[in-house]
Amino acid sequence: MTPRIIVSYDDTDNDRDALALGRLLAVSGADLSLAYVRHQQADARDRESVEQKQAEELLAHGAEAIGAPDSPRHVVVHASTGEGLIELAEREQAHVVVFGSEYRTAAGSVVPGTSAQRLLNGGPTAVAIAPADLRSHASVRVAKIGIISDGDDAAEDTAQTLANALGANIGDPDAERVDLLVIGSRDGTPDGRMELSAVAEYAIETATSPVLAVARATPLLFTEPALSRA
Repeated sequence: MTPRIIVSYDDTDNDRDALALGRLLAVSGADLSLAYVRHQQADARDRESVEQKQAEELLAHGAEAIGAPDSPRHVVVHASTGEGLIELAEREQAHVVVFGSEYRTAAGSVVPGTSAQRLLNGGPTAVAIAPADLRSHASVRVAKIGIISDGDDAAEDTAQTLANALGANIGDPDAERVDLLVIGSRDGTPDGRMELSAVAEYAIETATSPVLAVARATPLLFTEPALSRA
């Protein structure tokens, strides 16, 4: 089953970076949808209708921007963006939630925002984070994918199938520049949940490429693996 991907989108520049990364990951028929979390429901019915329509138009604009006007779109009402996205991901059985970096992050750097951090700390899906200003690249080519597995085969399997889908090679992030970094959850994390080791957190802090952190023992199969593990 190809991954189901949700992009967290609010029409800011950083979330346009998330759109660019979501489009990159939506390969081999992966399902891509957009989500916007409203933090409260308006008391007046007419005002609620206006705010709901504005949210829907915002998402439609994002879908148009990446040439996918028919992509599913979700407006969620929740006090917490992170918790709202978790509930949506569980309801939609999504495999990945994509974020842009924190506001005012330097171009080319990766800084998870509060909502991304919520999913990185015990969330039920993989988390992808775009470096700031990724949106400015006319096209994003992934030729080399790095892996920090933390002993979890899910990261290696994800990276390999993604490399197959993108026509990329696997590289050593400690020895060469990579175009995308796949990170596994730390040892001891419950299967299907996301937790990062200190090494993985540092790798994200110093990354200059998109990052895809994978839930423990839950590989994302962008294509069928060429070989099964013995």
